[in-house]
Amino acid sequence: MAEIEFRAVAKNGLRVTTIGLGGTGLGNMYRAVDTDAAVKTVHAAYDNGIRYFDTAPVYGFGVSETRLGLAIKSLPRADIVISSKIGYDLVPIPPEDLQPALWDQPGSFRAEFDYSRDAVMRSLEGTLKRLDTDYVDMVSIHDPDEAIHFGPGEDPYARSRFREAMDGAYPALDDLRSQGVIKAVGVGINQWQMLSDFVVAGAFDYFLLAGRYTLLEQEPLATLLPLCEQRGTRIIIGGPYNSGILATGAVKGATFNTRLAPEPVLERVRRIEAICALHKVSLPAAALQFPLGHPLVSSVIPGARSVEELKQNLAYLSEDIPPALWADLKREGLIEPGAPVPRAQQTT
Repeated sequence: MAEIEFRAVAKNGLRVTTIGLGGTGLGNMYRAVDTDAAVKTVHAAYDNGIRYFDTAPVYGFGVSETRLGLAIKSLPRADIVISSKIGYDLVPIPPEDLQPALWDQPGSFRAEFDYSRDAVMRSLEGTLKRLDTDYVDMVSIHDPDEAIHFGPGEDPYARSRFREAMDGAYPALDDLRSQGVIKAVGVGINQWQMLSDFVVAGAFDYFLLAGRYTLLEQEPLATLLPLCEQRGTRIIIGGPYNSGILATGAVKGATFNTRLAPEPVLERVRRIEAICALHKVSLPAAALQFPLGHPLVSSVIPGARSVEELKQNLAYLSEDIPPALWADLKREGLIEPGAPVPRAQQTT
């Protein structure tokens, strides 16, 4: 059973809870939720011990930040940590020109990539206004590869704004950190390869890595994570369910990294599910708790669009998982043999 605790996320001692609330659901990802439900979800997270909230301007084109801002009005600001992102410039457009895809009922904007210093300042000003707060604790460079997810065999460097990000956005954020305006600087991205370049190019406190270090994927273990350890860069895990399949299991229509899961992935998940069933452990509980076994991982931040989904995530976090489950998964070659796993809680 994993309990909510605090872990460091920056060299200055800033800490976050081991489970946070990801803000995509608050921004109407895939389907809309009403504002009251979104606010209640944030309040339920706080009431249940969560003190870390992640958002971004592009989540619903301003909707996620606005709703989080409404929710935190009645919460003690000094008790919570908020992370947001820069990189997507929100350009106002007429409502009739909206072309919703990932976001249902988004704000009347289009998103344009811009990693210049001016764009950083403009973006943060908009974020503070939408959140209606005086400061944001953590800021990451968002999607410097212009990609949400990559298809099989696609070059992770096919689209790269690495140089623009390091020449424009990073120095701006580094200055704000040195002035104490923000407390931590990171990169938020859905691949690990480019992070291997960022980690040696700048002094990053954290990387928000979505979907690449999960119960299904541990490729960063060999190269990225050792580099992060050397440089003192922490990891926050987004997408711990690989966009669906580790929550639903290998059912018909299961999604893996926002696409229909291919048969090899379905078969691997079936094998993981079988071992979980043997140990009377739910698959989502194993998926949510697994990344926290790594000492560099500060938090996992599953999204939730309702109080019920939030409480389900918390139940998965608190589910008892025997050490034998991890041992069996390693023996069957279903997780990397060198992957650190959660320690069993001591009972008294």
